[in-house]
Amino acid sequence: MNLKLTAEDGHEFDCWIENATGIPRGGLVILQEIFGVTDQLKGLAARYGALGYNVAVPALFDRQQPGAVIPFNDALPGRDMMLAADLDQTMLDIAATVDMLVANGSGKIAAMGFCWGGGLAIRAAQKLDISAAVSFYGTRLPQYLDSPLKAPVLGHFGIHDDHVPAEMLDKAVHYLKSLKVYRYDTGHAFANDARPTFYNADAAELAHQRTQEFLAAQLS
Repeated sequence: MNLKLTAEDGHEFDCWIENATGIPRGGLVILQEIFGVTDQLKGLAARYGALGYNVAVPALFDRQQPGAVIPFNDALPGRDMMLAADLDQTMLDIAATVDMLVANGSGKIAAMGFCWGGGLAIRAAQKLDISAAVSFYGTRLPQYLDSPLKAPVLGHFGIHDDHVPAEMLDKAVHYLKSLKVYRYDTGHAFANDARPTFYNADAAELAHQRTQEFLAAQLS
């Protein structure tokens, strides 16, 4: 289902909600790629909802174009909106989503993001009151090397990802002391099962298995 949330600066935005099956084990904020709140992300929210997490997927492009969902084969408009997004404003939207999950009695909260959202998940672990974060091939890493992590972060990266060269990732690991990284023999977007050119089922399932173990440990 979809909710309207309001950030601290008064901005209203959509947020897709997937309630936990059974007693909630925690809350999970899923942070989008440059394609918006896609059906693929809604399916992922259902997967983690079935595992017992209250899941929220904020529409982070609503400040640029409300309701924007970009086709996977036409990435340029999404890239432009991502570049136009103000990081501090985006974090206000993520913070409002975290606050909503806390107010709903979800317990401890984690952020999990993909591509652009993977970098934002790291930022959330630096700036917000969350218990953990997971970054799937998070991009724009250099801009996040200005603050220590306040919560542990698990990272999943492909060794052939030209968005995140090895040198860039190594610098992030060195700076962000509690960032634990797994590297997979694959490229960018390997966990997006709606993009067959990029999807690597074996790497994706291993990454999700590790993520589930990590979240169970950090949110318990």
